[in-house]
Amino acid sequence: MARVFTDISISLDGYVAGPSPSLEDPLGVGGMQVHEWMFRLAAWREAHGLEGGDVGPESEVIDRNRAATGAVVMGRRMFSGGDGPWADDPNANGWWGDEPPFHTPVFVVTHHPREPLELRGTTFAFVTDGVAAAIELARAAAGDRDVSVGGGASVVQQALALGLLDELQVHTAPVLLGSGTPLFDGAAPRRLEIVETVASTHATFVRYRVA
Repeated sequence: MARVFTDISISLDGYVAGPSPSLEDPLGVGGMQVHEWMFRLAAWREAHGLEGGDVGPESEVIDRNRAATGAVVMGRRMFSGGDGPWADDPNANGWWGDEPPFHTPVFVVTHHPREPLELRGTTFAFVTDGVAAAIELARAAAGDRDVSVGGGASVVQQALALGLLDELQVHTAPVLLGSGTPLFDGAAPRRLEIVETVASTHATFVRYRVA
């Protein structure tokens, strides 16, 4: 059966973004450090139209997930950083450029309806009925492939609370942000099963099965 999983980077103290995120600095103060482990990897660079990069276990994780993913779910802030009416969003077409790296259907959870946005290789659909509805639509679009719940933290938290995540994949960067957006804010007690670990000097990847 196809999985619903999240693959997300956090700081050692549990934050997915630093304090004071803005349109100019969407990951907040210091938040980009959480993702620096992947920028050097061939798998990440290829997905963003770049050449070269390192290969190895971390890059293989990215390649494997990308090959398995048939649809993506994300929140409005991960898409564009906004939260009001689309007409007032200065970044209404999102962060992802003319050719986003997804190349699968993407379902954006938002309070504000909008017609689908078609870009090169990726169509963004906007879902106003909540995280569960977005995941259901993504499952239908993905067929026998997996659904990736990309973030941000609120969408992941809701999917976990609703029992909709089969796996939680976490890349922990060796950085302390001190404050910001926590991944597990208000999470209910729960046991997870470790099914895979990959460690390097840049980050530690752990794949958990959600009981």
